[in-house]
This record gives sequence, C-alpha cells and structure tokens, in this order.
Amino acid sequence: MVRRIQGEDLQAIEEAVRDHPEGMTAQQIADSLESPPPRRTLQYRLKSLVDSGRLVMEGRGRWARYRLPEVRAAVGRTAGRAEATGEAALPLSDSGAEIQSYIRRPPQRRKPVGYNRAFLNSYRPNETFYLSAAERKHLRDVGMPKIAEQPAGTYAKQILNRLLIDLSWNSSRLEGNTYSLLDTKRLIDLGEEAEGHERLEAQMILNHKDAIEFLVGTAEEIGFNRYTILNLHALLANNLLADPDAAGRLRHIAVGIERSVFHPLEVPQLIGECFEQILATATAITDPFEQAFFVMVQLPYLQPFDDVNKRVSRLSANIPLIKVNLSPLSFEGVPREAYTDAVLGIYEMNRTELLRDVFLWAYERSAARYAAVRQSLGEPDPFRLRHRNALREVVGAVIRGRMDKKQASAHVGAWTRKHIDPEERERFQETAERELLSLHEGNFARYRIRPSEFAAWREVWNG
Repeated sequence: MVRRIQGEDLQAIEEAVRDHPEGMTAQQIADSLESPPPRRTLQYRLKSLVDSGRLVMEGRGRWARYRLPEVRAAVGRTAGRAEATGEAALPLSDSGAEIQSYIRRPPQRRKPVGYNRAFLNSYRPNETFYLSAAERKHLRDVGMPKIAEQPAGTYAKQILNRLLIDLSWNSSRLEGNTYSLLDTKRLIDLGEEAEGHERLEAQMILNHKDAIEFLVGTAEEIGFNRYTILNLHALLANNLLADPDAAGRLRHIAVGIERSVFHPLEVPQLIGECFEQILATATAITDPFEQAFFVMVQLPYLQPFDDVNKRVSRLSANIPLIKVNLSPLSFEGVPREAYTDAVLGIYEMNRTELLRDVFLWAYERSAARYAAVRQSLGEPDPFRLRHRNALREVVGAVIRGRMDKKQASAHVGAWTRKHIDPEERERFQETAERELLSLHEGNFARYRIRPSEFAAWREVWNG
C-alpha cells in the first residue's frame, strides 16, 4: 500500500531546494524548514520526492544532495520533446505534450477522479485500437528479427543473457532504483550486491531476473491468464511488500497514488471483475503490439495488486512479443519522468497518447538493440560524439588498470562526478558502462589499447 503524505510537507521541501540549484543535503534542508520533522520522517519524504521524480538525489549517505530535476519540455508542430536531466530526449506528439502539460500542474490544480470502468468497457478487441494500423505495421517492421519461424520464446532465449540485464535494470530504474548498469550485471551474473545501496534495490533487480526467466522459460504456456499474471506479480513482489501474503494476490485494501489525484477502485469484488475483464480482452486481441500496449494501459490503471502494478504491466507487455518471437521491449533509455507523466495521464485523463509516444519510442530503441544486423541506425549519436575523448579516457583507464566490474563501476562513477557536468552525468556513466560491456577483440583498438593490455584486462573482467 502506498502511504499518503501531506502535499504541503512535500512542497515545503521542494521550495527549500528550489533556491539551491547545486543541491542540498538532508541536514541543510532540515535547517531551512520552519518546522523540521524528525530525521526519519524527513528521509521518508525525501525518498518519496525522489521516487516520484520531483527531486533528484546525487551521492550516498549523509552527504547525498537533493536538487530539482530541471525537466524541460517544448511543444512543436507535430512533436514536443520530453527529457529529464541526463536522459535522452523523447519526441512527443501534440496530444502527448498536451497531456504532459496538464499532468505537470500542481496536484491542487488537477481535478480529482476515480476509476472509470467505462474506459475499459468501451474497448472492443480488434475493433478498438490504441495504436493505429500504421504504427502497428511500423513496430512489426522494426521488431521482426531475421530468423526463420521457430517455437515460442526462441528469439528471447537467444538473447536472454542481455535481456536479463537490460530489462531488469531499466524497469527497476523506472521505479527509482539507483543501481548502475555494471552494478546490475555484477548482481545478476555473480550475485554480488553493490555497496552503499539499500537491500531492497538488489531484491527488486533479482525479482526482475526471476520474472523474466519465468516468461522466457515457459513461453509456450504463458498468456493473459490468472496463472501467468498472478505468478508474475508474486515473482516481482517477492520480499518487497509489507504483507508477504499479498504477493500474487489481488488487492483487497485501498491504495493511494502519490503525486496524483486519481483514486483507484476499493471494492475487492469489482477489482476482481475488472481484472478478469482485462485478461479476457487482452487474450482476444490478435495484434501482439496492441496486446502489449493494452496491458500497459489497463493493468496499472486498475491497480489490481497492493503494489508493483507498473512492473507487472511492463513485463506483461513482453508476453505477446516473446510468444511470437518479436524483439522484446526493454524500456531502453526511457526517461523516468516522461514514463511517470504518461501513466498519470492514463490515471487522471484516460488518455493514451503520451504513453503511446513512450511505447513507440522505447520499442524502436529496444528493437535496434536486439536486431541481428544493426549497421545503419542513422546519424552518429551527438552525445557520444561530443564526449568521445572523455569516453576514451575513462574506458582506457579501466582497461589499463585491469579493473574488475566492481572497481570499474566505482571508477567510472568517481571520474564522471569529477569531470562531467551535473546535467549529463547519469547519461555519461551509462554510456561508459555500456562501452565496457560491449568491448571485444574486434573493437577495442578505438580506445588506443594494446592487445596485451586488453588480454590482461579481460582475464580480470571475466574472472
């Protein structure tokens, strides 16, 4: 269950931070408040603000600093752009930008709403479409791998090792998890938790790993049925809920949504009826992309579980893709705030356009990542081009220093904080870590590394 916090308490913290673009520590924030709460209460409120995207946290422990995210949005003729600091820009349709503009108003300026069952009832499988015919065709064109027809799950099994890391990391990141990409790989590959992180972050990532393995390993049996969705929730919620018995069980308590004026259903019988209706409707949809997007819309909107609903919807979206051997959806690079805005647009407006923008953009990126042939993906990434010397320096230092994954993660993080502007640090660190993970004997020369240096490093890296 999501705990409710008084809006004015959170706003007071935001106002305190607003005048300090360089960020403030928790103690500095407490000193600036007229009536500072107990330290544990303040920490809980700060975590809530970070989880909802209203604040950004940099650093760890008592020296962690909190600042505003400085989110920018611009609306053009056919597209705006949603980008949070340090994240890739996401193009928005005019409708998507309109939704985002409303959702970013303060909660007191948005109309309180309850669950609207007519939003679900009005959907008719294969007659109603959230995605246009052109959009569905485009997704199939970019998502169909160049492989012969094979049993369900074959393609996902072929890329499973990469998918486990990508989807576990990105889905957890969208929930506010602060593990780096390298931290995630070490946890999944070696079972080693990263230092300075909360235990629940490791649990969240490992739960994703188990859930993805469940979907891929039983690709021929899974579907939009109670068995699949309830067990998927049980795996994702394992050891994370206040009530352990709530894992894999439909909700029978009231919940609230932070930073939202939406009030989900509270009657267990109605929750159960709508849940069954969502499953039946999804099963009847014939297009796999429409199926995927439908559950990303309707499952979180219902809030059928005590918590972990969005995670269930993101992994459920992969069910039809896995079953028919389409490229999976890993939410590669999706800005967290844009995704949160899109879901709130469903909750409060019953409008799908912003989430559709996120879905289309995210799937194109995921498909490009997993395509067998990815030689011509357009113009060079301007971010990588601008930071090519910095990437060469930090990656080269890791290799020459014969660093393992733990040492590399620490070095890249420290180097980034020292040399990269704050608004680009998150993206730079991710880019550097991806470079390290993609190095092999055929591409290391671009970092001006000798063969002997690369060979010595690989022994430590793979050890």
